Amino acid sequence: MSLQMEKKNDFYNIDRRQMLGLAGGTAGLIFANTLAGRAEETPSQETSKRRFSLNTGTLLGYNLPIEEEIEITAKAGYDGIEIWLMRLEKYISEGKSLTDLRKRVEDSGLTVENAIGFAPWIVDDDAERAKGVEQIKRDMERLAKIGCFRIAAPASGATAKRIDNLEACGERYRKILEIGEQQGVTPLLELWGGSATLSRLSDVAAIAVAAAHPQASLLLDAYHLYKGGNTWTSLSQLNGRNWHIFHLNDYPENPPRETIADKDRVFPGDGVCPIRELVTQLDEIGFHGVFSLEIFNAEYRQTTSPLEQAKIGLEKMRLAVKK
Repeated sequence: MSLQMEKKNDFYNIDRRQMLGLAGGTAGLIFANTLAGRAEETPSQETSKRRFSLNTGTLLGYNLPIEEEIEITAKAGYDGIEIWLMRLEKYISEGKSLTDLRKRVEDSGLTVENAIGFAPWIVDDDAERAKGVEQIKRDMERLAKIGCFRIAAPASGATAKRIDNLEACGERYRKILEIGEQQGVTPLLELWGGSATLSRLSDVAAIAVAAAHPQASLLLDAYHLYKGGNTWTSLSQLNGRNWHIFHLNDYPENPPRETIADKDRVFPGDGVCPIRELVTQLDEIGFHGVFSLEIFNAEYRQTTSPLEQAKIGLEKMRLAVKK
């Protein structure tokens, strides 16, 4: 198994003293209350009651305007959509109205679940970080106008070099959470498997706890968890009840984890990701949020239209979750 399931009881690179020190009185934001939490939540849900979203990164290679991405997502039968800010910025640059875009989304029956942006809000360089904070603030203002109340907060600008001071990262995350409170948009701390700073679940959890903010929330991804060398067992230590979105995708056995890339992702159920175990684990920790499809496979674009790929992705995602 590509996730090296024989090591599934390992908890990779956790500094227990660090985690305990960061947790303090805010541990409830992240770590699950095993007895109370699981008693309140139903361990499993009917697939029909789950909500499914399309991350339009799946359609990026088709170079479609955001209006067409919305139309395709609705026609394919999704409940929600995750937009990319690069598409929204192009829409704005063409002089088009955000009010009109919001109406288009509402008329389609979709919910804008989240937006994908890359502001360097976490970097050590003060000047660069200040620019990143201003960028994400501007992004939030625009998103609120179209009815999108979440934005991804990955480690943009801090992928090659690790930031060791996780408490400082927590303070930086808190800052954009406070800005988000003012805008009505929540930044979701996103784990990136290829990042030197946010590839480990233990580090992402520590940063969210250190932020000491009630809106702190993680954005996880099946592929990124694997790429970062994490285990599904580690999820059992967390509280998924305040997570809004989980990126559901799959990955092949080859290339190996060390060299696998975003472009290698495949539809859920078509790879070696133990999706049954993953979804079961998410149920047990109380995750009842949206499953969102995010893949970047160029081979799919060569054989399917954007609508066909969206439909196939939704069908495979539903089937994988049902199983």
